[in-house]
Amino acid sequence: MPSYLLECCVDSVESALNAGLGGADRLELCSGLVIGGITPTLSLYEQIRRHTALPIHVLIRPRFGDFLYSEEELSVMEKDILTFRRAGAQGVVIGCLQADGTLDLEAMKRLMAAAEGMSVTLHRAFDMCRDPLEALEQAKQLGVHTILTSGQADTCIHAIPLLNQLCRLAGSSLTILAGGGINADAVRLLLSCTALTAFHMSGKKILESAMRFRNPHVSMGLPGMSEYEIWRTDPESVRAVRRLLR
Repeated sequence: MPSYLLECCVDSVESALNAGLGGADRLELCSGLVIGGITPTLSLYEQIRRHTALPIHVLIRPRFGDFLYSEEELSVMEKDILTFRRAGAQGVVIGCLQADGTLDLEAMKRLMAAAEGMSVTLHRAFDMCRDPLEALEQAKQLGVHTILTSGQADTCIHAIPLLNQLCRLAGSSLTILAGGGINADAVRLLLSCTALTAFHMSGKKILESAMRFRNPHVSMGLPGMSEYEIWRTDPESVRAVRRLLR
């Protein structure tokens, strides 16, 4: 029987604790999950580490947007990796593309050198690349341990043929970590139709802000989004997936 991995993406101490309560095996730590995640602060990492022994893989993404990075941005990313490596994080989650949609091999090599001794996940920049099969082979050559992917679809359940192909080509050298729309229903389907053994979810639940006074004339959030909503990992959503993986 295969051994399954359940990773939860979290951007707060509360979500990290809820992920642990639900049975997560590992955390992907970021900030700003509402914009797809950016690099978290060291303070957030340290606070979560005080409360859990779960392995923590840190997202290294200096800004919202594409994965085409300037020299200045790569320098920041490199220093962030070194910082979290010294702090004891078990892994980093990275991804760099060139303007033509191919994997930026030189940038990846540079960041992976900074992450020496850590587990490396190629994040969903993989889903934005021009040729996923080429990128998979390049990731194997680089020594990447994990590829986080929705199969280049809006949600992973819409990419089962490609996910199966990626699993076959990955072999034993790296893990295909399915992400994008992962919940109990999606995992139930993926377990029946694929060879996937690793799943990535946020299990988010939207909570209402405790603010009683709200200025209706000013918005500090993204257009169309309320700053009076808080995204938080729901332990029951995580637990529902964990039960399936047992």
